[in-house]
Amino acid sequence: MKELFKEVIHLNMMEETVEKEDCAKKLFARLNAMKMPEYFNWASEIFEDLHVRHNPDKKALIWTDIDTLETKTYSYGTLLNKANQLINALYESGIKKGDNFYMMSPVLPELWFAGLACIKAGMVNVPTAITMTQRELEFRFETYCPKVIMADEDSACLIDKAIEETNIEPRLKLVLGQKPGWISFDVIENESTQAPAAKTRSQDMLFCFFTSGTTGLPKRVGHTAFSYPVGHLSTTVMMGIKPDDVHHNLSASGWSKWAWSSFFAPFNVGATTTGFKFSLLDGEQYLDAVSRYKVTILCAPPTAWRIFVNMNLDSFNLSCLTRVISAGEPLNPDVIEKWKKYTEMEIRDYYGQTESTAMIGNPPWMKGRIRPGSFGHPSLMYDVALADNEGNEITKPGQAGHIVVKLDQWRPIGLFSEYFGSPEKMASVFVDHYYYTGDRASFDEEGYWWFEGRADDVIKSSDYRIGPFEVESALLEYPAVAEAAAIGSPDPSRYQLVKAYIILNPGYPACRELALELFKHTITILPKFKIPRIIEFVPELPKTMSGKIRRIELREIEISKQENSIQENSMDEKIKEYFYWDFPELNSKK
Repeated sequence: MKELFKEVIHLNMMEETVEKEDCAKKLFARLNAMKMPEYFNWASEIFEDLHVRHNPDKKALIWTDIDTLETKTYSYGTLLNKANQLINALYESGIKKGDNFYMMSPVLPELWFAGLACIKAGMVNVPTAITMTQRELEFRFETYCPKVIMADEDSACLIDKAIEETNIEPRLKLVLGQKPGWISFDVIENESTQAPAAKTRSQDMLFCFFTSGTTGLPKRVGHTAFSYPVGHLSTTVMMGIKPDDVHHNLSASGWSKWAWSSFFAPFNVGATTTGFKFSLLDGEQYLDAVSRYKVTILCAPPTAWRIFVNMNLDSFNLSCLTRVISAGEPLNPDVIEKWKKYTEMEIRDYYGQTESTAMIGNPPWMKGRIRPGSFGHPSLMYDVALADNEGNEITKPGQAGHIVVKLDQWRPIGLFSEYFGSPEKMASVFVDHYYYTGDRASFDEEGYWWFEGRADDVIKSSDYRIGPFEVESALLEYPAVAEAAAIGSPDPSRYQLVKAYIILNPGYPACRELALELFKHTITILPKFKIPRIIEFVPELPKTMSGKIRRIELREIEISKQENSIQENSMDEKIKEYFYWDFPELNSKK
């Protein structure tokens, strides 16, 4: 396997020419046809035996708190030592291969220690976002009982409440700091810096990602010891990361994108990764940090790019920055054009899922040929196609269809193994010889792909995917609410805002005071990015003959309103529509 990773390193160091594209095609053709080894441990075989063995003193991680300017730097050798110390501490606590390890903290160096330790020791990595509510944690704990939990002090308090409600008993609780009932992570400093690697089979499940619950309750996506590190060679090549790069990914920990771009993509080739901790995204602070740490590749969601292009970019020294990437949702062409105007760099958009690695995008050899608004071409690891509603492959340019991965020729290494405990969901996405992504797109005559939207009712706000079910369920808990339907309302800065249509029970007046109460109610239940930003009281909702709400019809109404520039006052007595930002009482809860 080391020779394969060396070949990827060589490929990424080539000039951005047609020859590089040809070499990439040949490499992935061999990779797609290769037989999976029975055993594989990426931490010991690639990170340790390839990178640490040859470059132990090379910078692996530069971490900073951009609010306090505290900075820590770790070499490849030091990062491995920290992981080994954690492994030894886990073994002493009775944790063994196959046990799971929940990680819930802001972007801190310990996330990298723990991620590497889990892979080397054969433990299941369960990233957990710090935006989780107690209720969401309870669901996760009941669904997949934790053996080890690592958390910062704030998250530990919430976790304790969820533990009390679910009556679970984790074997070990590690806190990044100090907290009664928890063991300080600093205990690892007493351990040896040498630890044995587990003999992990390639098909051993080592990664469990809970999805964000886009069409119901969150699903558990399982990736293997082979599918994620080797599968992310598609991401590494798509990004074009080289060993001498300083790579930065603006992504919250706890989601798969962090593992993609802050961990595997740079570490696959022995590059330097960076992590910036911050409380609120401040564009000036962030670009100052990008400049200060001489970042050469920057990957960020469209939300951040929209902030950056509206700043005075001439005031930042971005001379070290050579490549910029966007992922998470479609990026507006005007943002791409503005960034290019100021920096002469093209933002390269790309696409993937929790269930996959980089699947569609603009690789480095597309330089000068990128079309703003297009999310590129299919990755050479995946046989991506479009299918119509009957499951027939679409070959005509300009016709929208379901994005599918064809499985009749080969099964992509980076594709997930299963939804744990959800055979019905597995059966709904693996149909015939296709894997259905749940997204829709089209391609033009020259092979450029264009994102059309979700095939289901998912709401895309900033770089988050939000399911209507969770929002509606929270609203229905309030006594006044009889029915609720949540959709995404078009928004120029966040792509969509969560809007809730509500039918009230008899005796409850549709008024400002009730809208305020509903906003406050959802704040106590949902993460901030999921709360409704618009509430409209209606007498009825469009439904199918079987009684299902037609959210598509509500979305069409919203699009029509915006296209026709219909502006209604939020206090209008005819249309009972209320906007979150019109309530001074909620200003502190933005």
